[in-house]
Amino acid sequence: MTPWQLRQAIRIIQSGGIIAYPTEAVYGLGCDPLNWGAVETIYLLKNRNPDKGLILIASSTAQIEPYINITPAQRQQLGKRLARPVTWVVPASVHCPHWLTGNQTGVAVRITRHPAARALCRAAGHPLVSTSANISQRNAARTALDVRRIFRSDVDRIIHGATGQRTNPSEICDMTSGKILRPD
Repeated sequence: MTPWQLRQAIRIIQSGGIIAYPTEAVYGLGCDPLNWGAVETIYLLKNRNPDKGLILIASSTAQIEPYINITPAQRQQLGKRLARPVTWVVPASVHCPHWLTGNQTGVAVRITRHPAARALCRAAGHPLVSTSANISQRNAARTALDVRRIFRSDVDRIIHGATGQRTNPSEICDMTSGKILRPD
């Protein structure tokens, strides 16, 4: 991703638009998590039930601090560099919008190591919504061409790039209970 492409993507996010970008395993759809209109558009594009909530990706734990309410030990676990990407469900702060949590008490967060996703979060200065680029219950897009085929012109910008070497989306674990909600 060139600096110009990065700036364009950030402008789109700031104006309430939707981007598609490569992540550790598949393409994701993303937007500003505090912009309800953008989040609603993602729910509608995917035909996703809002009660399922959405994942936030960030370039650092500091970026997600306003959204979470965790202990120092949990913060340390969240910041660990693991061999594989793990999305953690952690207690949401009172400032975390209900449209991210699906009206639950927790919010799903991941510190991304994917270069493009990480650069987007850094440039935005805040976390991004990250949900697989697909219609609910269908296969997720693995290439920019797949995104275009699925969503046509409904996505404002597609960031071209390689996904990570993973075949499955990230494992989702509940940090409080230790329960695996979506296996690796």
